[in-house]
Amino acid sequence: MSGLLRGIARTAVVAGTATSVSNRVSRRQAGRWAAQDAQWAAPQEAYVPTQPAYAPPQFEPPAQDMDAKLAQLKELAALKEQGILTDAELEVQKRRILSS
Repeated sequence: MSGLLRGIARTAVVAGTATSVSNRVSRRQAGRWAAQDAQWAAPQEAYVPTQPAYAPPQFEPPAQDMDAKLAQLKELAALKEQGILTDAELEVQKRRILSS
């Protein structure tokens, strides 16, 4: 009878160990899945662009540029009055200044 009890005891130890290991693995895996679910369930921050997606075109040049262009046109007019520039040269220079 002692051999029978030894066999039963050995089987109980093996089964108990297997159950303990299985439960520990199940708990650890459940913890990983819960952490992963929490990560996916966390509210995502809304995307907020740092710069506007569309910038309207500027129809008027900045005042500083316009002042510089006016000064250049006045200089050209003075050169024309002095006879240094011809009418054709004046027109070419005016187009160059106004197109820039």
